[in-house]
Amino acid sequence: MVFHPKAFEGKVILVTGSSRGIGRATAIEFGKHGATVIISYLRSDSLASDVGEEIRRSGAEAMVVKGDVSQPDDVKRLFGAVTHEFGRLDVLVNNAGITADRTLAKMRWEDWDRVIKVNLGGALNCCREALPIMRSQLSGRIINVSSVIAQSGNFGQINYSASKAGIVGLTKSLALEAVGFNITVNAVAPGFVDTDMVRAIPTDKLGVILSRVPMGRLAKPAEVAGVIMFLASEAASFVTGQVISVNGGLYM
Repeated sequence: MVFHPKAFEGKVILVTGSSRGIGRATAIEFGKHGATVIISYLRSDSLASDVGEEIRRSGAEAMVVKGDVSQPDDVKRLFGAVTHEFGRLDVLVNNAGITADRTLAKMRWEDWDRVIKVNLGGALNCCREALPIMRSQLSGRIINVSSVIAQSGNFGQINYSASKAGIVGLTKSLALEAVGFNITVNAVAPGFVDTDMVRAIPTDKLGVILSRVPMGRLAKPAEVAGVIMFLASEAASFVTGQVISVNGGLYM
């Protein structure tokens, strides 16, 4: 879908985990199309700052806020900064996520707990803060980033798969709660994307993965960002409670 250069002008958009990967591509694409973008991140100050500068060079406004989405106090501070600075929030993209891969036999409690708290708890924390803002506006879009692993499962990723499957349930249930306030809630389920997380996979294992993808390649982060932007746009005003797969045919 091709968007008008000013398709999101006047919109305030928060993207969590947006210093790299899918989040970075999403934040930059929204900025290129006129949005004011809040870059939420946890670790790399320099990478987050670079995203903000790139958005500003495109002529849009950007704000960079550091914090851990798994911590309710950090999330309250993040949303407080957004409302103080801009007075509204039109789109929330819950993208922040981590992995801690181990088989169940080797998995430590902290491996389970941290992944669930960040991937699923982080999305819940952000939705909890975003919903009252959007309800008061009688408008809003929430897009949650799930994964093909939520749909298919994957060896050694019980915690990650469970967290991303939880995102699907959260999305569908919140869509029903929010629909009366002109708020849509949807999810995207990317397959394997050309990000730092996937590049860390050993070459031989990545080759096996690509052999299972009918399109025969990794997704580009911008390809996932494009679907997120569609769900945030007026073109998707009658779409809610859905999970859109972006996986090159890996899982149908």
